[in-house]
Amino acid sequence: MLHRLFTTLCLGLAVLGAPAAAQDPGPLRIEITDGVIEPLPFAVPRFIARNPAAEDLAQDLTRVIAGDLANTGLFREIPQDAHIARVSSFESAVQWADWKAIGAQALITGSVSVEPSGQLVVQFRLFDVFSEAPLGEGLQFVGTAEGWRRMAHKVADAAYSRITGEGPYFDSRVAFVSESGPKDARLKRLAIMDYDGANVQYLTSSDSIVLAPRFSPDGRNLIYTSYESGFPRVTLLDVGSLQRRIVGGETQNMSFAPRFSPSGDRVVYSAEASGNTDLYALDIASGATSRLTDAPSIETAPSYSPDGTQLVFESDRSGQQQLYVMPAGGGEARRISFGEGRYSTPVWSPQGDYIAFTKQNAGRFHIGVMRTDGSEERLLTGAFLDEGPTWSPNGRVVMFTRETPGAAGAPALYSVDITGRNLQRAPTPAAASDPSWGPLLK
Repeated sequence: MLHRLFTTLCLGLAVLGAPAAAQDPGPLRIEITDGVIEPLPFAVPRFIARNPAAEDLAQDLTRVIAGDLANTGLFREIPQDAHIARVSSFESAVQWADWKAIGAQALITGSVSVEPSGQLVVQFRLFDVFSEAPLGEGLQFVGTAEGWRRMAHKVADAAYSRITGEGPYFDSRVAFVSESGPKDARLKRLAIMDYDGANVQYLTSSDSIVLAPRFSPDGRNLIYTSYESGFPRVTLLDVGSLQRRIVGGETQNMSFAPRFSPSGDRVVYSAEASGNTDLYALDIASGATSRLTDAPSIETAPSYSPDGTQLVFESDRSGQQQLYVMPAGGGEARRISFGEGRYSTPVWSPQGDYIAFTKQNAGRFHIGVMRTDGSEERLLTGAFLDEGPTWSPNGRVVMFTRETPGAAGAPALYSVDITGRNLQRAPTPAAASDPSWGPLLK
């Protein structure tokens, strides 16, 4: 199924002509800082269905667009039953006074049609209500009907980026470990879903334990730790074909905590040899490995910088888990975490400006971020057990695992803005852990 999606879900994108063409962005902007408290009110009337076959899709698309924007915590939807103006045509003039009267600052209008060929065509425009002007050009997306949710995410991404000035992230997926069964005998299998919890698909059975899936930069593969052979081995999975193979040499050593390089042709991971755990790099095509660290301490959880030149990892070489940065090819490492407690599971942000991490201190776990030199540490969450952060493609949101205490405790996926606001639980069909946020879909 996934393979079919890869081959058929090719979204065509076009810029619409007048009257929305060639307009400079207006003054409507959200400055995303700690000071943002009041979400920006927006209205999104039900998209116009240009033919009967598009009626239900028009409603569904509109709801997904509104949900994407509202879930950021930066926007507040004005309910449709509060609208005064009634949009009966995609080409009709905007009734500015009516939208101002209900307090809308942004307006999204659109249309949907299902062509005789079966293609779905979605058009949309974004307006700055107070300045009474389009905010950017109108856009048109063309794809298959089964890809309607992706088109909705594309529309929401465009609106989000134009208003915030930041990169998009709605049209993306999250890999995770789906868990079931009692706490002391959990069954685990790999799963993948849209960023908002829709379209869950299971990629492996629950016959063996799987841990820590990580997307390749192009989103087509996952690398993860599998116990299928009886002990942990780094395994590569083609998300489309579901074919998988163990990588990292033919040795019987334990290997785990893998992560792709930004170019996707290399993997860095931890391996245990002679009772010691160090970092290794693997060239996927040739299978050649190189040892990156050689210390009596435990080095694990490596993550590349976006330009591929550096690695951040955790090590107990100072006596307890701390974060270190070193050249990607190995070499002298410098410690960057100096606060109280233990630091683990670091991951470099897509923009390269922050490192997200797990921190354990005074009996609580936190998800935090710091600059890459260790400065400006900021804790975003605090709970019984928060761990394993992963970044959204635009580096604005961090998703992580939160587990509740007690015999009935179970893990779930949560997300939080890097300002520490908008903590939300991500919907999953069952208990879930180890999220990995993939890149924007192509």
